[in-house]
Amino acid sequence: MIQPIDYLSPDVPLELPWYKLPIVIATPESLKGYGQLVDDYRNFPIEIVTWPAQGWRPIDVDTGNQGGTTAGNFDVWWEGDFLYGRNQAVNDQYLFGWSKNPGEAQKIPQEKLDPSCVLLWHTNYHPDSGQLFFPLNSSPFVVPLALAGDDVKPEDFKAFYFDGTRGLYIHPNIWHEGIFPLTSEASFYDCQGKVHARVSCNIAQEFGLFLSVPLEKLDN
Repeated sequence: MIQPIDYLSPDVPLELPWYKLPIVIATPESLKGYGQLVDDYRNFPIEIVTWPAQGWRPIDVDTGNQGGTTAGNFDVWWEGDFLYGRNQAVNDQYLFGWSKNPGEAQKIPQEKLDPSCVLLWHTNYHPDSGQLFFPLNSSPFVVPLALAGDDVKPEDFKAFYFDGTRGLYIHPNIWHEGIFPLTSEASFYDCQGKVHARVSCNIAQEFGLFLSVPLEKLDN
């Protein structure tokens, strides 16, 4: 029986090797297959995927895709060495990762918070719909993405850098794990399928490492 995942207190080792992701500037060319850059987030169409048939009989036309979308703010913030997120569109909260191994991480406020990376323990994709993120305070941000396929590996991921002037639309079935600002906190407009199906990969358990996502500012 599959057990629910505790996204605020994950069962991961206190220390693991880091796999650093390559970072690339998000452009229409670099995002091909993953998604698109977004300018007008209020009117951007979200792909809704029809539920799969269970056998040889097809799903009736105009059914299986009527759940529509849901939208809300997606807030991301650091508490010491811990990076948290709250998705108001689906009423969910997450501990995305840490700026150092969890055994060393502290929530004590720091005078200068300048994390160079976030260590991810988990990634996911949505088979029911695409997902849109748009920065509400023009903060530069980084998003780890990998192409569709359940046999995903750490080396399949890239970290895409956005300068904060445009948003990101992610196609259905594309692996991702939130949006990570280069500031201590940020808010994003989020729109996605209302069904909110999620397929997960516990990177720490499956591969014995954390994905290290660089939080670096790049020149476009």
